[in-house]
Amino acid sequence: MSIKKINTQDAKDNFTDLINTVAHDKERVILTRRGHDIVALIPAEELQLLQNSQDKLDVKEATEALKETREGAAYSLDQLKEGV
Repeated sequence: MSIKKINTQDAKDNFTDLINTVAHDKERVILTRRGHDIVALIPAEELQLLQNSQDKLDVKEATEALKETREGAAYSLDQLKEGV
């Protein structure tokens, strides 16, 4: 799937068409400013998939931390703050 790039001024001038492209055509669009990518527009369904993936990763990390704690690994508050 190709990703369309458009500068922010063109995006502003063609906002309705841009939203339709993302929402209805399911295209991904990257907005650029001065030649640098600054933000991506994606369909809401893709955002939900990203959020679900992040939630699963968070649960996995929490489960692993709980398992370590139950196995006797304990950390001080200072160690946790430092990101042991």
